[in-house]
Amino acid sequence: MGRHSLPIVVAIDGPAGSGKSTVSKAVAQKLEYAFLDTGAAYRALAWLMLEEKVDTGNVDDVLVAARRDFRYSIGTNPHGYFVKVGETDVTDVIRRPEVTAAVAPIARIPEVRAHLSELFRTIARQTDRPGIVVEGRDITTVVAPDAEVRILLTADEQVRMTRRSAEIPTESAQKVADALRTRDQADSRVVDFMSAADGVTTVDSTHLDFEQTVDAVIDVITTRTARNSHND
Repeated sequence: MGRHSLPIVVAIDGPAGSGKSTVSKAVAQKLEYAFLDTGAAYRALAWLMLEEKVDTGNVDDVLVAARRDFRYSIGTNPHGYFVKVGETDVTDVIRRPEVTAAVAPIARIPEVRAHLSELFRTIARQTDRPGIVVEGRDITTVVAPDAEVRILLTADEQVRMTRRSAEIPTESAQKVADALRTRDQADSRVVDFMSAADGVTTVDSTHLDFEQTVDAVIDVITTRTARNSHND
């Protein structure tokens, strides 16, 4: 199979509250690409651990339960998104605070990250669309370091806090800010998500609204894919 018959992979990384998921999904919709939210897999695994009352601090127990029971599927159509574990639809439940709190200790396990990273690569390869937008932690450096387009989407901490607070109106601004800082600190122990690696383009949305951010990301994709095509 030639290179141009393979889907274009757009890898988007960035800190919590940077808008990775919403921006990535909108970009995929506009370009008619597939969309893969990799963070949903970690959330789904965390949900499973809570359901089965697995001690997330015990690495061996987590790995045994993951290998035995984690039958994961996710919709990559940006217009028809879903997340399932087995036959159970967990699309909404994995966004609950107790699931979010359980993600960090699981995501820090190297064997879990390696297993899920391979799962993400398989999903990306199997898309029947011309391209796929893959977003989440360490996508640009570990999961898809050879992606045609790699983007670090970021914004100032205060802006990210304000945006995240608007997404969770039921929580106080202080609680949201504390949760975001805790998430940043936890993530920073695993990956360097604030610095663009070589070949990764930074899109800073601090002074951009949502539509402007989507357009900026599409501009990067258009430029990079045109450059790669010319180089070929």
